[in-house]
Amino acid sequence: MTGESSKRRLRIENKKKKMAALLDIVKLNEYDRAQKSKQKEQETQSPDSPMPETEPSAKRLKSAKGECINRDESLMDEPPPPKIGELGPSGKPKLEGDELIALKKVLREKTTRIKNQPNFKLRELGVNASLTTNINDRVPMFLSDLQHLIMYSQIGVHSPYSPARWCALDKYNRLTNTNLLVIENVSLYDFLNHESLLPFLSSTFDHKLEMITPASYKSDIVKDLSMVPLTGSQMKKFINSFGTLEEAVLQSDELFDTVKNFFPMEEDVSESICLDSKLPASDKFPRTQLLLSGWQMVEENFPLPIQGLVERKYAGYRLTKDKYKDVTPFSPMFAIDCEMCKTSTGELELTRVSVVDENLKVFYDTLVKPDNEIVDYLTKWSGINKKMMRNVTTKLKNVQEELKKLLPQDAILVGQSLANDLHALKMMHPYIIDTSVVYNLTGDRSRKTKLQTLARELLKEKIQTGHQGHCSTEDSLACMKLVQLRLTKHLYYGDAVMNNVYSELRAYPDMGTSHYATSMLRQCVKVDKRVNVIALDDIGQRYKFYVNKGEEVTDVTNVTCIQEKSNKEVIKRFCDSMINFSLNIAHIRIADGQLEGTNPKILKNIDMWVKEIYERSSMSSLVIVLFGGQKHGNGTCFIKLKRELV
Repeated sequence: MTGESSKRRLRIENKKKKMAALLDIVKLNEYDRAQKSKQKEQETQSPDSPMPETEPSAKRLKSAKGECINRDESLMDEPPPPKIGELGPSGKPKLEGDELIALKKVLREKTTRIKNQPNFKLRELGVNASLTTNINDRVPMFLSDLQHLIMYSQIGVHSPYSPARWCALDKYNRLTNTNLLVIENVSLYDFLNHESLLPFLSSTFDHKLEMITPASYKSDIVKDLSMVPLTGSQMKKFINSFGTLEEAVLQSDELFDTVKNFFPMEEDVSESICLDSKLPASDKFPRTQLLLSGWQMVEENFPLPIQGLVERKYAGYRLTKDKYKDVTPFSPMFAIDCEMCKTSTGELELTRVSVVDENLKVFYDTLVKPDNEIVDYLTKWSGINKKMMRNVTTKLKNVQEELKKLLPQDAILVGQSLANDLHALKMMHPYIIDTSVVYNLTGDRSRKTKLQTLARELLKEKIQTGHQGHCSTEDSLACMKLVQLRLTKHLYYGDAVMNNVYSELRAYPDMGTSHYATSMLRQCVKVDKRVNVIALDDIGQRYKFYVNKGEEVTDVTNVTCIQEKSNKEVIKRFCDSMINFSLNIAHIRIADGQLEGTNPKILKNIDMWVKEIYERSSMSSLVIVLFGGQKHGNGTCFIKLKRELV
């Protein structure tokens, strides 16, 4: 590096010397011409003066017209040599005046164009789902994450959900459109095994993410893409129009139930108790309305038995039951709280678990011996000390077996930030009421209220006051009392966000309930946008259902749903029409058997379709390709922001 710098400096010095020598020559020529001119003037003024000594006559040149001209005169007519300004670091003369102003203008315009272009990048959670991350550390994403990105690309800050947890999309309003190609029955396995057959897709798309396939939790792609949780203002409108949200689902074409079965259900379960059935004497509304939805369980980091997560992130976790019954307003509640200590692995491991039933009696309580040696009892928080653990022999697997036997198939588990407790237990459960979610005294969903504060403000009780640490029995009792208190009041009691909607004091339009949903496509057209869906016949019919409950979609909604008979026809129609819409969705399916063999021809067709869609997309378009996965294999999402080259 030093040698190169020395050579560069030497070259610059040589250039300077050459330019200085040239300047000296120019000055000497100018001096000679001036002396000759002065001599001629003297001769003209004194005609009688003696002639000077003989001097060689100047050679005469011919002009373009053939006229003879004096060589000295021709030299006088030549333009002066360029001025040599100060040299810059590159060894070239520095720009000045108009040239410098023009260059600055060009640079400003280029910088402005770059700043005004949309930009997409992954955050930490997105990187964790990327195929570039080691498979043992990779955490797949959910289709709802992709839905949040699509909505944000259309309506930005007006979207009720933001994709900020896994990605960042800057200058969304500068996007020309968002183009999504969904291909069912193609998995991550197919991509990794035949990547050479997909050269354009593999080389062009910057971001490749593993996605949980909806088939693994008994859902489908159209449903997960199309449904978005209800906002507060929408909820208020439906309640005013229909009395209850349950009734609105039955009577309205716009409202949907968001029940998701992540967990295995008995096939011959009895019908749920009707909405107008009698509730438990103490309850003012069904306790099922306090259950976390599938979306909330994902957001709150609850362990879920979903393929891709079970094998890696949740290896060793167990279900609380082999089969579950449908939950009802009469399903029993059990409050759980766990305490943990730090072990030699550097992680926290379970050392105590307490379960309280609805009668506020201890249902189950035991100390647990960790698999690894305890290095810090964390007594200040856990309430566990060395003396307590001296003769403990119960292990985690014993606790799992006992809870699996004791809990009913429709049990509702209650707790404060219960996801942490279930991770400590290494167990999964479908029916959850989390007091840190259903209660909120701050008015801000991102700031949770501590259990100690909830007990003090709502129960008028003091807990966690001793110097010996928390007591899991005391904490679980407080959680059960808080849920029972809520059931004796109204659905939004103790929720500073939703209570304002309920009492009509002030509405928070972006906050609502995730138990009910409206059409994502309808949401996207609320800000003068147009949506275009082109799909195979049966798939297109499902999109229509989630837009307008199956009724024919009209231009009134600014949503167009077109059905075609083949994948090829879908792609052709999609490419021809996508320039006219802000959101375009093409949805096709690969037939069973087409991916068999060592060199499936259909993958080459897919790569050709992707290339055609990308090339036909406008500049500043967000192009997304989704391999929907299969029942026993996750999917893949490919993302590319097509930007203008600057």
